Amino acid sequence: MNSKIGLLLVGLVVGGLAGYLTRPEAAEIKVGSFSLEVQGDRPAGASGGSLTTGQMQHIGIFAVIGAALGLGVGFVAGRRRA
Repeated sequence: MNSKIGLLLVGLVVGGLAGYLTRPEAAEIKVGSFSLEVQGDRPAGASGGSLTTGQMQHIGIFAVIGAALGLGVGFVAGRRRA
């Protein structure tokens, strides 16, 4: 059971890191309740600043995919041991 949880956490971290490194270049403009987000097709550089909603969703999707892959590998590894 420990290997499944460990691989789940590793997958979550690796997926989140991959999502962060490949997040799209974006700019978000907020005026009152109006919010406009523009994304480019290149990965974001080291421009700094806060993450936009779209970038956070991108990172979250990659983290969930990584966690699912890690959990899947944990189940496969558990079946091979038994």
